[in-house]
Formats: sequence, structure tokens, C-alpha cells
Amino acid sequence: MSFDVLQEKIIAKKNPTVAGLDPKPEQIPPHILKAAYAEKGETLAGAAEAVWQFNKGLIDALKDVVPAVKPQAAYYERLGWQGLAVMEKTIAYAKEQGLFVITDIKRGDIGSTAQAYADAWLGETQVGAAALTAFGADCVTLNGYMGSDTVGPFVDTCKKYDKCLFLLAKTSNPGSGELQNLTAGDKLVYQLLGDMAEKLGEGTVGKYGYSLAGAVTGATWPEELKELRARLPHTFFLVPGYGAQGGTAEDVQYAFDKNGHGAIVNASRSIMCAWQKTGKDGTDFQEAARAAAETMRDAIGQYVTIR
Repeated sequence: MSFDVLQEKIIAKKNPTVAGLDPKPEQIPPHILKAAYAEKGETLAGAAEAVWQFNKGLIDALKDVVPAVKPQAAYYERLGWQGLAVMEKTIAYAKEQGLFVITDIKRGDIGSTAQAYADAWLGETQVGAAALTAFGADCVTLNGYMGSDTVGPFVDTCKKYDKCLFLLAKTSNPGSGELQNLTAGDKLVYQLLGDMAEKLGEGTVGKYGYSLAGAVTGATWPEELKELRARLPHTFFLVPGYGAQGGTAEDVQYAFDKNGHGAIVNASRSIMCAWQKTGKDGTDFQEAARAAAETMRDAIGQYVTIR
């Protein structure tokens, strides 16, 4: 089961964190931008080339520190087809380097559209007699607002290809409570979404006690994290909101079970943009990213023991 693969990578590196790969051109070191623009001009193709070189450098620097990376599709889509080509290359390269890849796509649609998304990101597309992989990620994030039939095609695809998913439950953003904390019957909306993930994963629990359906649970809400961990014993958590959004190592400890399993904490800007705080010209971006990732790992390690 795919979350078993992720958990084993976490155990091997004693590091329950994932590095987000969400670069804007202005966050890329000047020497990389200069070289890309010299080759392809100040165009979408030039920006995409800079993103690719930056991502490749980050993966090379982080591959023996973090178990996973999480590219956010929006940052690639904004560069058009060139950006999506870079996302495809980034996923493939990260997997070649032994990293687990969570694609942050937050899709949410029904029927054949949901199946098309599932085929694209996790499964295969039938082209004549050939079944071809498009992006080939290990995992996706999903929005379940339209109900379980939004997620059903992804669950079926996960079962077929040994992949997994994260369903939005209690997200890290300040406005999340406007909907997620409303009462629906005898539960809050975020509890219903968490329960949906637990139910969707029934019958797929793996070696470490977690099913193929995980939940996004923000570091900025530690009390809700604690409650959801007790409520959803078979649901793996993706925990955003660490670092730049205000979540701390002390906060995220509540996402883990007694063995230090069952969750992975995301940081994007604090790792990706660490070079901007060194006072140098960005040529040290790999060393800065690695140091930031190690600092995050060690901070969480003060509260979470991975057995």
C-alpha cells in the first residue's frame, strides 16, 4: 500500500517532512534566471526552464534528507504547457532519486471528469492499444466538497495502481473555519470530511495501520489536529502550515500516533526560499535549503520519536 511506502521512507530518514516545490520566478536565484533567460528569453519557456533547474538543484540537495516532495500544480500551470512539462519532468526526476511524490492538485469533480483527473495524475491513459502514464505521481490532494463520488474514481485508481490520496479536512488557512467549522447535523464540516476519508479507505489498511485515503490537517490548528488523530485512527495526515504560516514543531506533534507514524509535515517557502535569508547571491541555494530542511527535521524530532 502506497502510504506504507511513504512511512518506510520516513522511518529510514527519521524525518516526517515533505518539501514543497512551488517556485515563482522571483523566488529563483538570479544566476539560474539569468542563464534560463539567456537561452530562452524572458518568456514562459524561459521561466519554465529556470523552474526546472531550480527544482533539480533542490531535489539533489534534499534527496537524502527528506522522504518526499510536493509540487503544487498551480505554479506550473501559470507557465502554460511549458510549466506542465516541467512538472512532469520534476515528478519523474524526484522518483528517480528515490523520493515519494505528492502532487498538490486539489481537484474536485465527478464522474468521467474525476476519472480523467485520476488517470492523468495517478493512473494511465489508453491511447489505441497502449496504456500510457502521464504524470505518474504517488499521491494527490483532493477537494471532497461535491461528495464521495468526487473521490470514488481516485480511490479505484489508487487501488489499481497502488497509489494514495489526501482529502482536504481541516486546512491551515485562516479562513478555513468559515465553512469547515460550521455545524452539519451533529458534526462539524471538517469532521465529516475526515470521516469521509476514514470510510473511503476501509478495507485498504496497510502494514502501519493506515489506508489509502489520507486527510489534510493544518498545523495551525493543534487542538483540531489532536482531535482528528484520535477520531481517524487509519487516516494518514498531510500537515501544511508549518513555518511561514505559523505552525510549529510543538503544534504538529499531535498529528502523529504513539509510534511517531501516520503523518507528514509540509514546508515550502521556508525550505525553497531559504537562500534569500543568507545574505548571499543565491549560489548557495542548495546548502541553504538543505540546512533549513535539517533544522525542521530536528525541531520536530524534539517532539516526535519515530520508531
